[in-house]
Amino acid sequence: MAVCLTLCACLSLGTPGVGKSTLGKELASRTGLTYISVGDLAKEEELYDGFDEEYECPILDEDRVIDELEDKMSEGGVIVDYHGCDFFPEHWFHIVFVLRTDNSFLYDRLESRGYKGKKLQDNIQCEIFQTLYEEAMLSYSKEIVHQLPSNTPEDLERNVDQIVQWIEQWSKDNN
Repeated sequence: MAVCLTLCACLSLGTPGVGKSTLGKELASRTGLTYISVGDLAKEEELYDGFDEEYECPILDEDRVIDELEDKMSEGGVIVDYHGCDFFPEHWFHIVFVLRTDNSFLYDRLESRGYKGKKLQDNIQCEIFQTLYEEAMLSYSKEIVHQLPSNTPEDLERNVDQIVQWIEQWSKDNN
């Protein structure tokens, strides 16, 4: 059962570097939906619960993120971008897209962002073992979880077109 009645909510997730932000911003531009990067929101609102020295990054306070997003999600019309999904309420999303990138592309993308050592290795392994796809399959109804390739600009264009068509169809079916 969906919370929002007039506009859908989509979740875009995947390993860092797979193109979630690029996809989410392009979708928002083409559809008028609101794009929310959980990472950016956490930074702006300081929604952290400490710092992880090993990975050299802040630790997300998931409860505070949920509280911060609650009103926006109840309004609908949202594209949410984050690495993981198991802490989001299941009823928030009508569809979940897991972006997947071949490791030969992903390694270079992460390395260019300054990832190194354990952080680089663990993110590559996460992609190899489909960790985030499996998390999505355990967190949401299998019917709403979809994997999309995200290696090239052509993949991006194809993914945006496919998701826009899905949003248009969802809107026709639910309005």
